[in-house]
Amino acid sequence: MRSLIQVAAQGLLIGLVAWGLVACSGSTTSLSAANANPEDVGRLYPDIPRLEGNATVVLTVNNQPIEIEVLGKDAPLTAGNFVDLVSKGVYDGTSFHRVVKEPQPFVVQGGDPQSKDPKVPAQQLGTGSYQDPNTKQPRYLPLEITPEGASQPVYSRTLEQASVSRPPKLRHQRGAVAMARASFPDSASSQFYIALSDLGFLDGNYAVFGYVRSDMTVVDRIKQGDRIQSAKVTAGLDNLKRP
Repeated sequence: MRSLIQVAAQGLLIGLVAWGLVACSGSTTSLSAANANPEDVGRLYPDIPRLEGNATVVLTVNNQPIEIEVLGKDAPLTAGNFVDLVSKGVYDGTSFHRVVKEPQPFVVQGGDPQSKDPKVPAQQLGTGSYQDPNTKQPRYLPLEITPEGASQPVYSRTLEQASVSRPPKLRHQRGAVAMARASFPDSASSQFYIALSDLGFLDGNYAVFGYVRSDMTVVDRIKQGDRIQSAKVTAGLDNLKRP
C-alpha cells in the first residue's frame, strides 16, 4: 500500500508545477545513456547553458544562508540552467509558493518568476517559467537523468520509459534539489524544489541536480510565502558554458 505522502505527491507535483502542456515547446528528441555525448547535447539543445563541473550556490532566506552544491557532471543542462538563472538574478525576490510538510515532510518549492510581483494572485503561482529576454520565449529543459553505471544522462524520458532498471546517480535524498515539471518530460524551466525527506519514489522521474550541504534546518523552517532574499553563485561560475 502506498504511503500518504505518495498519494499526495501523485497530484501534487503536477499541480504545483503545471504551467500548461499547451504552452510547452520543449524538444521531444530522446537520447539514451548509450548514445548521448556532450557534442550531441550541445547540438540538440544549443540554447541551454551547460555546467561542466560543480558550482556552489547560496540562497539567503529569512536572513539565513542555504548552501547548495550543484552537480554538473551528471546533470549538465539542468545544473547549467540553474546556475545561469542564479547568476542573472532570476531567483532574487521570488517566493516559496508551495510548502508541504503534512502528513509527512515532502518539499518546499519556489522559482516561479511571477512570484516577485506581490500583485500576482496566489492561485496563479506555480504556473510561471523563465522567459529568455533575447528570444522572448520560455526556456524549457529536457528531462535529464543519469543512471548508475552510465557515463551520460538519459534525455526526455523517465528511466522507466527508457527501460532502465538501474537507479539514478542523483537520488531524492533529504536535501536533494530538483527541477519541478509538468507531466510532459521536457517542461521544466525555472521552478525547483528541495526534498524535506528521502523521496525515493520520485527517483528516475524528476531531475535532481544538487544537494543542500548546509543548512537544512533553515530549509525546514521555510513557510509558504517566504522569499529568496538573494541567490548567489559563490564558486564554480567559470564552469558554466553559455550558448
